Amino acid sequence: MTSRARLINSVMAQRSLWCALARRNAGGFTLIELMIVVTIVAIAMTLAVPAYQEHIRKAKRTVGRGELLTVLARQEQFFVNNKQYSTLLTNLGYSASPYAISSNGSKVAVDDSNRSYLITLTNASPTGYTLNAVPQLAQATDRRCGTLTITSTGIRSQSGMASASECW
Repeated sequence: MTSRARLINSVMAQRSLWCALARRNAGGFTLIELMIVVTIVAIAMTLAVPAYQEHIRKAKRTVGRGELLTVLARQEQFFVNNKQYSTLLTNLGYSASPYAISSNGSKVAVDDSNRSYLITLTNASPTGYTLNAVPQLAQATDRRCGTLTITSTGIRSQSGMASASECW
């Protein structure tokens, strides 16, 4: 065997060794790499899901606030026309008293599975009233603001831990 043939055999043997090593390492992810990715995804989900849920609660709260202000405007119009406030929501054009709204503000049945708030009229008299948006189902987890309330004198409050300015 000539030196040239030995050199070619040596190069071919090294090439075979490198190809075998490359095939073995190119097979996929190691268990450690996979566990690192799973851990990173779990940490990201732990941070993202509560923030997303709070964003959804805020959006639904905005719908509840808007509905209370709509009822308030109807009450004031009723007062202008009749020189007294209505003691029933049905006198203001609503089909039920109380009634429920969904997350997009549409009126739904009080036992509907898509309801977000129950709108109630309490302490109603010809001279004053209190409107409440009581959170329902998934929205009932809104412990920051809870039930939103507005009176005929414009006083706004909430039953949760947050301040009125945060909720209104």
